[in-house]
Amino acid sequence: MKDADMKARLKELYLPPATEFVLVDVPEMRYLMVDGRGAADRTALDHAVKWLFTVIHPIKRVARERMGKNFVEPPLEGLWWADDVQDFICGNRDKLKWRMMIVYEPDWLTEEMFEDGVAAAKTRLGEPPDGLRIESYHEGLSAQIMHVGPPSEEGPTVARLHQEFLPANGLLPHGHHHEIYLTDPNRTEPEKMRTVLRQPVRRSG
Repeated sequence: MKDADMKARLKELYLPPATEFVLVDVPEMRYLMVDGRGAADRTALDHAVKWLFTVIHPIKRVARERMGKNFVEPPLEGLWWADDVQDFICGNRDKLKWRMMIVYEPDWLTEEMFEDGVAAAKTRLGEPPDGLRIESYHEGLSAQIMHVGPPSEEGPTVARLHQEFLPANGLLPHGHHHEIYLTDPNRTEPEKMRTVLRQPVRRSG
């Protein structure tokens, strides 16, 4: 998306209300991505997150100095799923699959800037995780809400989404559970943490 388009969509896509579910049409966007599985041991997941932020961080300086652009570092996002949906619902962390990602927009962010970021990160972190890449992702129609509080307390909200809101509105899940982490858990009190909970959907029937 162009700069102006991106700014116009930020509030709708990243700041839903905390009191009710809303429907949004999420456009196709580019992301930096790393896939993995298993979350009981967070070693691989934390390594992926460190790599994503280490690659994206220098872009702010490069954009300002080379292009006169103002680049705001986007938040971390995560997709979560399991081969057996019951493992996801029950939170069996060793069976979960995940994709950590950061939006790579607007369109003046280039492949070369990504490659430069990877090269710089290698000097600090060694070899990148398998599957580190830029890839487009399109969710389309999605239901979302702002969860305020620690991630460990998301369960009732997710259950309400699937058991109440979706059936009442003739909707079915149509993609992976999506979380957008707007606050840093290392700097934010648990009760003040903010996470967008998003579920792509389709109309039933």
